[in-house]
Parts: sequence; structure tokens; C-alpha cells
Amino acid sequence: MRYLPLTDDDRRGMLGVVGAKSIDDLFRDVPDAVRLKTPLDLPQGLGEIEIERELARLAAKNLSPAVAPSFLGAGAYRHHVPAAVDYLVQRGEFLTSYTPYQPEIAQGTLQSVFEFQTQVAVITDMEVANASMYDGATATAEAVMMANRLTKRHRAVLAGNLHPHYRAVVETYAHFNGFDAVAARDAAVADLTAAIDPATSCVVVQNPSFLGEVDDYSALADACHRAGALLIMVVTEIVALGLIKPPGAMGADIVAAEGQSIGNALDFGGPYLGLLATREKFMRQMPGRLAGQTTDAEGQRGFVLTLSAREQHIRREKATSNICTNSGLCALAFTIHMALLGEVGYRRLAELNHAKAVQLAERLAALPQVKIENRTFFNEFTLRLGRLAAPVVDALARRGILAGVPVSRLLPERADLADALLVAATELTTEADMEALVAALREALR
Repeated sequence: MRYLPLTDDDRRGMLGVVGAKSIDDLFRDVPDAVRLKTPLDLPQGLGEIEIERELARLAAKNLSPAVAPSFLGAGAYRHHVPAAVDYLVQRGEFLTSYTPYQPEIAQGTLQSVFEFQTQVAVITDMEVANASMYDGATATAEAVMMANRLTKRHRAVLAGNLHPHYRAVVETYAHFNGFDAVAARDAAVADLTAAIDPATSCVVVQNPSFLGEVDDYSALADACHRAGALLIMVVTEIVALGLIKPPGAMGADIVAAEGQSIGNALDFGGPYLGLLATREKFMRQMPGRLAGQTTDAEGQRGFVLTLSAREQHIRREKATSNICTNSGLCALAFTIHMALLGEVGYRRLAELNHAKAVQLAERLAALPQVKIENRTFFNEFTLRLGRLAAPVVDALARRGILAGVPVSRLLPERADLADALLVAATELTTEADMEALVAALREALR
């Protein structure tokens, strides 16, 4: 029994210690109505070789962005990750480390966290950033909870341009934490301003938007502040901040973002990397952890876990957040990749992404059936195909092309967007990829 090493005597001994007569006694608090009466109809176990073959067979069914022309985006983007990133994060010192509960003995980990925080604060144009969070969606929900604490209000207005998955996570947090999350249909500044009332703690907008639109929300930030509310800005494509006006420059109070694009591969949806940054005056209500720099008794530079007493493992029910750790390895990958890029490289990467997207948009716009929906965009934009987008995407997938994300997949309730296709281009998008997509769309839309 390779994976079940306990003997019957072992089990009897453990049952005796906890005072149970049988294993069934361990489940007596589970209502009988929801307990299985018969074993699940599952296949018999296989050996290691057979399992490897079966997994390889299943994996062969995937159409991978690594080998196919891919224009997928919608919050998860394929970028080049330098080989040095993977090599360094797999060093044993990093790969086996967990949250440092005695942090000052883990100076290397704390230094990398400190540098990560500095990078995030700089690119978002904010004053302080935490040690990372699970992903962009949970960072957004935690940002709303933070705004509620700061304003002592309990109503969040979610702009219509927010990623549907992020909105769903915020709504789930709202349901279980007793606040209201009001979803607006669009993201017009005038409409969002009109939605602010005396109970509103924050307005949440995304830039670039879920549909790829880039906008300036400075006027909305002013409107929020006049009403005593906060502006939360969400960024799902962090590379965009190498080129567009950062949230801090628009007056955002809290930034919640997904950092996957830097240092982290797509990996079937995770693990990803949540970023959260804010103004210094709001720092003590920030969830998660904060590493700081100091000097020791001998005057040497050192790093400490400055803020962690707000977490559940210390303050329990008084904690500001249930998040008790950071995405440490993913944050390290982000830090290494960003250090390799530097400021000039980061801006150049953003310029390359935008240039690729512009080139692709121009080619697609030449198709008579296609209309580009965006006024502005970074590396992602929305096409109108004049017919249902989902079947078109399926048809192109059968031809080995990942044409993008049908908006109806994530917004099925929006019948007016059933013909919309979200298309992304990155520095990895080649001329041949573009030609393949244009040719395949031309044929599919005849």
C-alpha cells in the first residue's frame, strides 16, 4: 500500500487516542442524508507508468498557446519569461520556503519581498505595496473590504468594465461579509459619479478595461473624493503600466492588479499573483503583509516583517483579512523578471505589445466583416464579427488557431455582445500568427 502506509493496528491506536470506536464515528456529525451509502463508481487505481501514459494522452488533446497562434487574453496573457527566472526560483532556498513566521532569520526572502513591493509601488505610482496576494480577483475583493474599513461605509460600485470573474469574486465576498456590491452596466465617468451616494465606500474600475479600452479616470477620482469615497483601479495586464498613465497619477486610492504577465507562465490558470498598492495614509488597513528595511544594532542594513499583525494567524477575528500568506514564489518570479527588464526594458516591452496590437488591429480591420470596437487600447481589443463569435472561435480552434475569447463566454447575459471577440497580441505574436488569423477569419466569415 504505497500511498496508504498505515496498518490496521495504526488505525486502532489513533482511534483509541481520540476516543472513537470506529472510523464511522469520526463522521457522526455529518448528516446521514448527505453521506454516501455506497462507494463512488470510480475506476480501479493504476500503476505509475499507466497513469503517466493516460495523462500524456489527455494532454495531447490540448491546443497549447506555446505551439499554436494564440490571441487569448481576458486577464491571462502569454509573455516571454527569461530562462533565468525559472532557474533562480527553482533554487532550493526559494522553492522550499514557506511564509516566514520567524521572519528576521529569512533575510533573503524578506529582501526579495521588499524589492517586489518597491517595484509594484513604482509602476503603479503609489506610495506603498504589500507582499503580494493570491491573484488579481481576490486582491480586488480585499481592496473593497479595505475601502469599507477606511470609510466605514458598506456599498461598493463596480463599473461595467470590470472583468466578470473579478466582479463575481467581489460579489461573493459581499455576500459573506455583509456589504453591498452594486454592478453598473458601463464605465462612463458621469454614470459612475451619479451612482455614488452617502453609503458608497468605493468605485471599482478597470484600466485597460475588460474589453481592452484605455481611459483616464482622474475626473472620477475627484468625484469619489468629493463624496468621501475611494477609487479602486484594477489592472489585469500589468505590462500596460509600462506605457499608459498609472493609477496613482489618476488619483486612485487603491490599486488591485494581476501580476501574472511578469515572470509567470499561463499554467492553465495558476498559480497567479495578486498585487495591491495604496497611499501611505491607508497602509494600516492594507491586507496581507509588508516587509520593511531597517538597520540593526551594528548599523547594518536589514529587513523585517513590518506589518503582519493584521492577519488571521495573529489577531484571528480582529484581523483585517483572512489572507495569511503571500504568493511568495510567484512574487519572486515577478521580481526577478522585472529586475532583468529594468525601467527601460519594461517600457520597451510595453511599446512592443502595443505596436503588435496596432499592427494586428489594422490587418483585421481590413476584413469587410470585421469592426474594431475600441477607441483606444493597449495590447487587447474587441472585434465585432457580425455573427456569433463562439462558433467562429471553435471553428478556428479546429484549424489550430486560438483566435481569442468570445465575450459571451464570460458575459452570457449580454446578448448585445454575442458577436464580440476579445483579441490580444503580445511581444510573442509573430507576423505568421497574424497572417494565419486574418486568413482563417476571412474564410470563416464568408
